[in-house]
Amino acid sequence: MAFKPARTSKGQAGQEPGTPTAAPAAVFGPVPAPALPDGSPAVTDWLLRGKDGRLTAYAPTAGGVLRWTETHPGGPEWTGPELVAPAPGLDPRLTLAQGADGYVHLVALRRTTTPAGEARTDVVHAIQYQPGRPVKDWYPLGTPYRDQEKAAKVGHPAAVVDSADNVWVFLRNAGGGLCARGQLSSGKWGNWKDLTGSGSYGAICASTAEEGRIDVLAPAKRGVMRWTKAVGADEFAQLPDLKLQVANGSVSAQHTGEGRITFFWREGENGDVRAFRADDPAVSLGGASNGPVAVLRTPVDGHDCTLLAQRGPDGRPALAAYPTEAEEAGAVWASTGEVCAGVPALATDARGRVVLAAFGTDGRLRVTRQKTTEPGLALEPWTTV
Repeated sequence: MAFKPARTSKGQAGQEPGTPTAAPAAVFGPVPAPALPDGSPAVTDWLLRGKDGRLTAYAPTAGGVLRWTETHPGGPEWTGPELVAPAPGLDPRLTLAQGADGYVHLVALRRTTTPAGEARTDVVHAIQYQPGRPVKDWYPLGTPYRDQEKAAKVGHPAAVVDSADNVWVFLRNAGGGLCARGQLSSGKWGNWKDLTGSGSYGAICASTAEEGRIDVLAPAKRGVMRWTKAVGADEFAQLPDLKLQVANGSVSAQHTGEGRITFFWREGENGDVRAFRADDPAVSLGGASNGPVAVLRTPVDGHDCTLLAQRGPDGRPALAAYPTEAEEAGAVWASTGEVCAGVPALATDARGRVVLAAFGTDGRLRVTRQKTTEPGLALEPWTTV
């Protein structure tokens, strides 16, 4: 799959010659935190397209979430960053999930102190109904525990939206097992469910297939634990563990065919990206680095392709593409742009162009789009929002 990296012009990185120098991020308000102090991403899948065709980028920051929104579908201009969904005590990580209705669900942990001086941990949920519109206030979902010492030990939540446009939230519990809480058909939230399991130590990854099945993976000391929920089923079923070790926080997923989900992760030893589907052997796609990959399935020159983006070993965004579900074809990685923070994001815009976005080390949003005048994955010069 041909890929021509976006160039970076001389002068301020990522801008066309003659473009005025952009003001520092501090002029626009809080600086985003797309990466945690240890370098791991604070948010993944952070570039989403709404029902009106406009793209929106999200990033956590102190006390809330920052948002950038395309002024018109397909760009090139953006508004933001603007602080939405403010709240004291938010954990510096953010989970995003979007359903077929276009609604964007924001999920995080919030740690606060009660009037009596006791520490409290809650999973909180907020929702954005339309791009650029206000985000509703955070709604506390609690945790599976009344004991706040146990509640303080839960992991970062994962979330998906099912075929009925209801959101499911998954949480590593204090014992290393999995708990879930979902919306009822009435829109109200059900109770926390214990899906059992033990020994999980890493970030949970959840995804939905086209027909609405939900699959969940959780890295554990003995391998990778798996759960699934068929469409119409009342409960989740636990599947046999995968007997392999994956790098913590490296798992991502993409629907790649009718009823099929492909998971991607880093091999524990060398950091290569591997793809896994159903019970087939995992296939290496190279790209040794760390952290998760962003995944996008989209046509390229009329061919069904899967695109992967990562923060490469040189710190710059790196992109690869291959025919969907043909991992044996291999993936060639190419770097583009400048050093970024966190993991890049992939989406298609209102014109069907591939969009690659990343946060610079200065906190500014960078964007490049697929050229329409050339075949393959030739990218335009990077622009700084």
